[in-house]
Amino acid sequence: MVEVVLIDFSDVHYDYVQKWLCSAVDVMSMCSLTESPNVFMMSSQGNTDIANKDLQTYLLQLSEQVEMPKGNIEVLVQASFAATLYTIKQKIDKQNLSNIQVIVSIGRKATLELYVQQLFTAIYEFTFETLVIGNEGEIKPQSPVKECVLLSQQRGDIWKDIWMFLAQLKGVMGEIVILKSLLIPDLFLHGFTTRTGGISYLPGLSSLNLFSSRKRRDPKAVVTENIRRLSISAGFNPQTFCLAKVSHGNCVWSLGKPEPENYDAIVTNRKGVTLAAPGADCIPLLFADPVQHVCGVAHAGWKGTLAGVAMATVTAMTTGFGCQVKDILVAMGPCVGPCCFTLHQEAAQEFMKIEPSCVKMADSPRPSVDLRRTTRVLLERGGILSENISDDSTSSRYGAVSVCTVCHPDAFFSHIRDGSNFGTQVGFISVQG
Repeated sequence: MVEVVLIDFSDVHYDYVQKWLCSAVDVMSMCSLTESPNVFMMSSQGNTDIANKDLQTYLLQLSEQVEMPKGNIEVLVQASFAATLYTIKQKIDKQNLSNIQVIVSIGRKATLELYVQQLFTAIYEFTFETLVIGNEGEIKPQSPVKECVLLSQQRGDIWKDIWMFLAQLKGVMGEIVILKSLLIPDLFLHGFTTRTGGISYLPGLSSLNLFSSRKRRDPKAVVTENIRRLSISAGFNPQTFCLAKVSHGNCVWSLGKPEPENYDAIVTNRKGVTLAAPGADCIPLLFADPVQHVCGVAHAGWKGTLAGVAMATVTAMTTGFGCQVKDILVAMGPCVGPCCFTLHQEAAQEFMKIEPSCVKMADSPRPSVDLRRTTRVLLERGGILSENISDDSTSSRYGAVSVCTVCHPDAFFSHIRDGSNFGTQVGFISVQG
């Protein structure tokens, strides 16, 4: 059932506002609404015909005269349409709503769809009802004969509206903090992000969430703004930021070769290209060869660890770029500690086969597993020197922070702790030019 209705007045002339609202109410009466839907009448101040006559006050007055659904009714008219939609999104998210109907003119439908694509995710279910003003001034529902395609300039104006609005938002939870490994030399720009300093506002995603998923509520535009802010703080180019497409396996993409559909690791010798691996309990791994000037990243959850993603990354560096195993440095980022990570018996036994010391309480139904210890064992067996592995990568000039993501909600995101709507931090590295 429809939980939220958005009525767009952005291109409606003042003389037709009352008729438009009445037609929208007719449309709502034919739809399956919840008992008390949230109705938002919206516009932007860019519509001078309306804004000059105080549309907000007028619509509130009309809503009292028209037989509206019994629910929460609000009018939002802001300087930017991105600001209007983002405000509505925040109100929707507070109530955990997701089924949304948009009532819009045929000419504005494509515009609204692009805004929705950038400011929402697939977890929200949108339906569109289009209205048209007829030759006699009547307003009636009408489906588009053909889909309207936005011009390049129109799309650019929409993106500009979104980026300018998001860029002026204040960061949440303080400033951006980047943790660095003392193992990796200055030849490489690198770091591990924490959760502070971004604009994501939802509890499990707040605030520097760096990954947008179809299954979560943080949209692409917000994550892109978070990456932009991180790039300024860290000193890299956001246009050459490559984030691993996680499949929880051992596939490695060597930059320059055809890009796989999914991969958990990336390696390159290109200067100025920033590689990144996500983590929210899984380990973000950084690889650096200061002799051949090659770097890499890998995402190592428990499945990827068992699949051998760490050594697969090392192999890609040696076979593709002429690196020597003895020269490769590996830094592990923040991840879940053995204090907070358990697995079912079958999976835990696979870790036992690698090294018994990686598993505690082995006889219990849910043994405790140490991902960091396992990764070190696998790397050392693959030839990486013990002294070239850092599994305490959060020691830095910013101070020591525990490596367990679950135990420190103020510093790190955690899927185990926060559930399905969780944020993502990253480990990143590039060869400096």
